[in-house]
Amino acid sequence: MTIKNTRPAPAKPATAISRMLAWGMVFMVLGCVAVPEGVTPVTDFELSRYLGRWYEIARLDHSFERGLVNVTAEYALEEDGRVRVINKGYRPAKEAWEIAQGVAAFVGATDVGRLKVSFFGPFYGGYNIIALDKVSYQYALVCGPSRPYLWILAREPQLDPAVTDTLVARARALGFATERLIMVDQTPVDRLSGSGG
Repeated sequence: MTIKNTRPAPAKPATAISRMLAWGMVFMVLGCVAVPEGVTPVTDFELSRYLGRWYEIARLDHSFERGLVNVTAEYALEEDGRVRVINKGYRPAKEAWEIAQGVAAFVGATDVGRLKVSFFGPFYGGYNIIALDKVSYQYALVCGPSRPYLWILAREPQLDPAVTDTLVARARALGFATERLIMVDQTPVDRLSGSGG
């Protein structure tokens, strides 16, 4: 009986590691900090204004985020100048939050929105900010190292549909498959689970 009770315990760390690997799979597999051809990261970028919480408004589908809702990304400056990244999303099928932690650093000039992100070891993937509300840093359009990776982010759980439409049109003009965008459900979890108002 003691053996049966102790064997399942290691599954929890393994599950956590599996989730972290899944969230970072695209970056590990690609190991690429490229910018898609014909796409240019924003200039006059100010990291201090970009830090903090962002809500995922829309994304292209990936195995590492499939089924997640209430997805957020939190960016905080570390003492060594790198950026701590915490991605969080809720999986209704399991009624559980999934969290992945990583680090980001600039690729080149610090006033250009081109960074590299790692969620596991020395493997980095491109994080390219290709459209940004430079007035108040309230929304951003981000892509990975190639066109299958695209996100629309905002400071609030909902974004003005007109702004979303503008960002989608911009992405479409740059060759992204915007017809495949998934609009991310940001309904509060207590409402999703039926436990609150």
